[in-house]
Amino acid sequence: MNISTTDWLIIVAFFAGTLIIGIWASKKAGRSAKDFFLSGREMPWWLLGVSMVATTFSADTPNLVTDIVRKNGVAGNWVWWAFLLTGMATVFVYAKLWRRSGITTDLEFYELRYSGPEASFLRGFRAIYLGVFFNVMIMASVLLAGIKISGIMLGISPVQTVLLVSLVTVLYSSLGGLRGVILTDFFQFILSMIGMVAAAVYIINLPEIGSVSNLITHPNVADKINFIPDFNDPNVYIPLFLIPLAVQWWSIWYPGAEPGGGGYIAQRMLSAKDEKDAIKATLFFNAAHYALRPWPWILIALASLIIFPDLDQIQTAFPNIDDGILADDLAFPAMLTYLPQGLLGLVIAALIAALMSTISTHLNWGSSYVVNDFYVRFINKTADQKTQVTIGRISTVILMILAAIFSLFLTSAMEIFNILLQIGAGTGLLFLLRWFWWRINAYSEIIAMVVSFIIAFYFELIYSGTLEPYQKMCIGVAITTIAWILTTFLTKPTQMETLTRFYRLIRPHKNGWQAVIDQLGNYNAVSYSNKNILDTNSETSNSDSSSLRSESRLSQEILMMFLGCIMIYAALFCIGQFLYGAYPYAI
Repeated sequence: MNISTTDWLIIVAFFAGTLIIGIWASKKAGRSAKDFFLSGREMPWWLLGVSMVATTFSADTPNLVTDIVRKNGVAGNWVWWAFLLTGMATVFVYAKLWRRSGITTDLEFYELRYSGPEASFLRGFRAIYLGVFFNVMIMASVLLAGIKISGIMLGISPVQTVLLVSLVTVLYSSLGGLRGVILTDFFQFILSMIGMVAAAVYIINLPEIGSVSNLITHPNVADKINFIPDFNDPNVYIPLFLIPLAVQWWSIWYPGAEPGGGGYIAQRMLSAKDEKDAIKATLFFNAAHYALRPWPWILIALASLIIFPDLDQIQTAFPNIDDGILADDLAFPAMLTYLPQGLLGLVIAALIAALMSTISTHLNWGSSYVVNDFYVRFINKTADQKTQVTIGRISTVILMILAAIFSLFLTSAMEIFNILLQIGAGTGLLFLLRWFWWRINAYSEIIAMVVSFIIAFYFELIYSGTLEPYQKMCIGVAITTIAWILTTFLTKPTQMETLTRFYRLIRPHKNGWQAVIDQLGNYNAVSYSNKNILDTNSETSNSDSSSLRSESRLSQEILMMFLGCIMIYAALFCIGQFLYGAYPYAI
């Protein structure tokens, strides 16, 4: 493509602005591990909420949505829209519980909730399993999107793309810590949304399309615009709609949509000023993530069905693209090549921003596991704050190198999405119930993790049958769930001392905790205001015991969860119908 001087100036200005923010944030990030990984627990809700949205808006996300829309229409997005139920459960049920824990990473939860060497093993193993293995896979898939976008739009090689993005991202991530990541996320998200909206408006008005009404009535598009799949064809509605809403949302562990919260979402909640800010941040995230952000991508994906109706047109238009990465997700960057000078530079900068915001979060999140849950916990328990920050910066660089290398061997964003779903199949219910059922122990989680991985390994590398991805997922969910439930009943429970300490600190709903309550004596006599136990950062720690007994509010929280889902789905469809010009339906 012919990239103008103006385009290059916009791109260079973006890189410069990002580095300046990272350098500025480095002054506070280097003071302690808490500052480096949790930004001192002083972040306001709106900044944390935007950071969550920016992180999940990676460069591979519009590619993935384009792949989905081209294959299955707008209704195909239920494979990730269904995760809103998980998100709303986190908002109204789990956010306050995470913030009360006062821990540094969500893996620290294991030794807070469970006891014995098995709890320590689980924490250390998952620090490497999630912090390195999973993290590298996710970052590599994000880099793959960058490789595809730069290959089409800038004409540079995969190695050049990986080197450029890795260098800049690792610099500001290692310097500024989580504070730098969150502040750059805010800057990058605003730029990303402006760029995507402007790109969608311009593309819809191309001579080949002309308007939204022309777009949605075009023969290539007309059968792709429905929000709900065709219920006359079970081969369509079962995998695209029924399975995501009935099974996937509660049973699958997926980064950014963990049942009960976890990963970098938990990291943001733990860095909030208090419980209320943790709740408001996750609510804002879910509203922006599901209702607001997808529509520019969806419109561009629908437009691509007119300009590039199949892969042959993409290959003809871009003959230098490697056949190994030729897939429907390439249609998104292919459409962006129609943008004029100036706007092109803005959109390229927006895509780079989306890519870097995701990678920077995963780098900080992964290094927090390596430092807090592996190095300090098992190697050097007396490490001072300066040493912890140094190890965090070194691990950031190593994670980036591993992700960069792995990205050069991938071909499709959808391929990684399906692999991650399969690996996490069956573990979700455990993550939801471990806060509310005292009997779950560390062995339950170990077996769930091992069994789900073995099943995923079998289906991806050994199985050669004709099962669909959703069928494989359901089999994985069933086997893994049965395995960890049986393990729960066949192994000894967590030590009662650990359980009572956890119950006093977290104050979960009493459903499922009766055995622990009996050990504590009269439930009404439990002292919830013990300042040696409660997280003093929680604004509820000084409240009287009657205001903290939340067992009767579980039904209210579940009701709010479903009302929140209705609100956000209504907003999602309202915006869509408005864009389609169907104003009565929008209203």
